[in-house]
Amino acid sequence: MLQTGLIANAHNDLVTDASYDFYGLRLATCSLDQRIKIWQLDESNGSWRVEDDWKAHDAAISKVSWAHPEFGSIIASASFDRTVKVWEQTSAVDSDGPQVNGGAGPSSASRWVERAVLVDAKGTVRAVEFAPHHFGLKLATVSSDNHLRVYECVEQRSLTPWELAEEIDVLSLPSASPAAGALSVTLATPTQTSAPLDGVSVSMVAHALQQQQQQSQMPSRPGMGHREADGGWTISWCKDRYWGEIIAAGCGITGVVKIVHLPPSRRPVTLLTLDSTPSDGAPKSIPSLDDTPPPYAITSVAWAPSCGRSYHLIATGGRDGHVRIWRVKPPTPSDELEAEGEPDTSEGNWSASIVGDFDDHKSAVGRVEWNITGTILSSAGNDGRIRLWKVTAGNVWRPAGHVSIEQAEEQRPDVEMEDTPLAE
Repeated sequence: MLQTGLIANAHNDLVTDASYDFYGLRLATCSLDQRIKIWQLDESNGSWRVEDDWKAHDAAISKVSWAHPEFGSIIASASFDRTVKVWEQTSAVDSDGPQVNGGAGPSSASRWVERAVLVDAKGTVRAVEFAPHHFGLKLATVSSDNHLRVYECVEQRSLTPWELAEEIDVLSLPSASPAAGALSVTLATPTQTSAPLDGVSVSMVAHALQQQQQQSQMPSRPGMGHREADGGWTISWCKDRYWGEIIAAGCGITGVVKIVHLPPSRRPVTLLTLDSTPSDGAPKSIPSLDDTPPPYAITSVAWAPSCGRSYHLIATGGRDGHVRIWRVKPPTPSDELEAEGEPDTSEGNWSASIVGDFDDHKSAVGRVEWNITGTILSSAGNDGRIRLWKVTAGNVWRPAGHVSIEQAEEQRPDVEMEDTPLAE
């Protein structure tokens, strides 16, 4: 593993996100300095140069996302100013829409024009991601008000009108049936002080009360407490077209990820709830502070490309320092639905199991991401390392190496590869 490029002093403050375009030749970065920069790769020497640079928001920018190139050069940015903005790259002579400072870098042949501002969020917007291109020009956002919002571009030519197609309170959305191994209790979060408990069992109520007692009696620290800084808000689209529009979403400090299906003619439903909170499964009539550790916020979720597999892989990273890989099994299509050409997305028919659980970071995990085939997972943690995970010939996930972010004196990364035999 060799260093192919180094961008020194990319921003004037902490870099909060970096996102490659479809071809991997351009990189969008955003920062607490409220600016977005577009970097172009020079394939001859592996260096990156600034193509465009502009002030995009009035507060720190949390995420950036590229749209599929069939829609043009489009990015979306999410910010702590409670807005999501859609930007399009145009030629310098295009005067349609407000111009932004695209000439701060070496190139002034293009400008990024602000096409839309989405202002529905009631809290800081923490994540934004364009939908897979086969669903059209859509994007999903999640904010600290615990709402998942899906927008659709009404007029792709101008990119100006965007319609709010779905607005979902993720924590209030009923979980999948307990038969599917899901917890049906939604807990309070920094922006939601109460949650519905209708129809849940006594043991589930006890579990919820137990977690709330632990959080109220322990000091607030990363992964625990009721501060917004302790939570995690993250989303990832299912890449498989067959099952329709499905999003994995995590909100607040509950430590769970909900797999939400967005049917075109029905209300959104939860197909499955991924709950990594340790539990012995036994009903507890009296909450105890010594039995179950409190939940930790999920800070990142990534849905792997299917690539012909009969199951899905979803990776999560949390403030507890764990990287988990979930094997999600969809239901076997029934003959009736197969004849009608519709997938079976009925609630409770999906199942999941953890096939990999690693705590090598020993600190909060900020990002998990798959490669293009869904065979290698990378994770970045507060330990200053990017770690790689790969499945072996026996279908067992193992560490595949790590890269240290801290540069040595010769400006080369500390790279260490494991001796574990890996499947090709």
